[in-house]
Amino acid sequence: MKATTRMWNFVKPRQGNLRLWQAGLLVAVFVLWYVLTRPGLIPPFLFENDRQAAFFFGEPLQVFGRIWAWFVTRGDIYQHLWVTLLETVLAFVIGTALGLGCGLWLALSPLAAAITEPYIKALNSMPRVILAPIFAVWFGLGLASKVALGVTLVFFIVFFNVYQGVKEVSTVVLANVRMLGASPRQLLRHVYLPSATSWVFSSLHTSVGLAFVGAVVGEYLGSSRGVGYLILQAEGSFDINTVMAGILVLTVFALLLDGAVGTLETRLMKWQPKTGETAKL
Repeated sequence: MKATTRMWNFVKPRQGNLRLWQAGLLVAVFVLWYVLTRPGLIPPFLFENDRQAAFFFGEPLQVFGRIWAWFVTRGDIYQHLWVTLLETVLAFVIGTALGLGCGLWLALSPLAAAITEPYIKALNSMPRVILAPIFAVWFGLGLASKVALGVTLVFFIVFFNVYQGVKEVSTVVLANVRMLGASPRQLLRHVYLPSATSWVFSSLHTSVGLAFVGAVVGEYLGSSRGVGYLILQAEGSFDINTVMAGILVLTVFALLLDGAVGTLETRLMKWQPKTGETAKL
């Protein structure tokens, strides 16, 4: 029995070792990609000829060469990257603000929530990517249409998390705070918002990727700048290496934005006990 317990008593790796394992996994993925797309190294039963894998999946060295040219040699990606990042950040901030405000309002207004519930469910069930052409007609092919699409993707993720977070406030805590004479504003600041904060940050990590989706899909449908525009141009000429390079660039910057959200979460959630501390209690 003790041996079984000891076997399942996993220990979290130290931070330095964890980074090494993560870096090793990333290197292994790129090495596998290189092997499977390198002429002469591909198993003959996978593709009809040596060049098929490279045509479909790109070649890592060529992909990194495109990225190097974008950022160093030619330096022509910065204007496109700036447009995409601006669209993403605006969609992320506006969608988060609207989701937070509407989620708090409906969670604290049962009558308004009951009236609007079927409409909110209907809007959420709609595949919002199909709104992109409509936004292009309404707002034009500039920045506004991409931001509008990103807002619709971010809004509902934040809204439902905030709504649920406020709804799950302990009734015992609410009763005690009201007995102490707390005003509605004090309830909002010291009870409802702290309760919803962890839910909000949980939704923000998902919303980062959706904000990028809104920006890139909007650029696909009509634009003259942006990383999505570069990827679309490359797809038109079957340049899979440039497509993969654009995907990698977007992924890296999405991770950077997600890391910024994580840093903000750490600073704002200092009051919340860690998992290990909770277990000790």
